[in-house]
Amino acid sequence: MRLRQSTKSSLPLKFQSHEIRGVSVPHSLQAKGEEMFGVTCHKHSGVELWVTNLERTFVDVLDRPNLTGSWEEIWRSLESVEFFDLDQVVNYALLLENATTAAKVGFYLEQHKETLMVEKAHLAPLRKLRSRQPHYLIRGKRNDCRWVKAWNLMIPIEILNKSWGEVL
Repeated sequence: MRLRQSTKSSLPLKFQSHEIRGVSVPHSLQAKGEEMFGVTCHKHSGVELWVTNLERTFVDVLDRPNLTGSWEEIWRSLESVEFFDLDQVVNYALLLENATTAAKVGFYLEQHKETLMVEKAHLAPLRKLRSRQPHYLIRGKRNDCRWVKAWNLMIPIEILNKSWGEVL
């Protein structure tokens, strides 16, 4: 069986209590013929299911957070993963050729370098790709941000402080 991925989004599909949304493959992957980078096949009840691995999912949620939940959900979900193949994370982030995504991935890895065993060799290529101008972690969120110079990112204070759900 041959898998074909669409360059267009598809309508959502409901299965039990889950909604499954098809999304388009990033153009940079299409241009390089790398649509299947980080995609694995799992058989379930005789049916082949093609899913992204943890490493690709990690980068994708930072690249396209509009496809996921809130930043709190993103951060908490990523923090629940004990191990990533960091070489694969970096390779995928570089394949996307997106300076803001590279900075987001680098920032997250740097924030979690002890628990994820991140080395300078993982951060260096991401830092090289980051934008020369400051970019916002969250588009349109220009208030209550701090500049993280190492990544040229404007990060909301609630993310820096992990102040989810604090009552004012």
